[in-house]
Amino acid sequence: MKNLKIAVAAVALSVAPLINTAFAGDKDVVQTFYDYLSNPASSSHAESFKGSTAADWESIGDYSGKIKTREQFVGQVGGFGQLIPDLKWAVEEMLQDGNRVIVRSRATGTPKGPFFGVDGKGKGFDILTIDIHTLEDGKIVRTYHVEDWAGALRQLSAK
Repeated sequence: MKNLKIAVAAVALSVAPLINTAFAGDKDVVQTFYDYLSNPASSSHAESFKGSTAADWESIGDYSGKIKTREQFVGQVGGFGQLIPDLKWAVEEMLQDGNRVIVRSRATGTPKGPFFGVDGKGKGFDILTIDIHTLEDGKIVRTYHVEDWAGALRQLSAK
């Protein structure tokens, strides 16, 4: 029995580096998501984002049952880039568990016109965001996300 335990431990120790290597690039892949959000008008960042996501990538932001496709997301981000030219999405913490990468980030920007019906008249916002990315074969296949847009609107409408 003692020899069996030693053999199992030896196998586990020899396989662990292989598992860590398999996931080593996942955080770099996920970072391209935030690089694109911080450079929404950049076609090269949009192409990098497309390269890091599966063709059938799903963006899920609520429980309405509506899933945004990669092309719909690219269109939305492009619109944000026109309305908020200084948009920045800074990763503050990135954690990985298996094929999932969880990101806490901070989105900041100053809309140059009405944003969700609120004219901030030159004011900016600074909000918390949380994302859970699932990766398969080195690509993001699904992203659950929550952004504090209500907080952004409060900041923009504050006197």
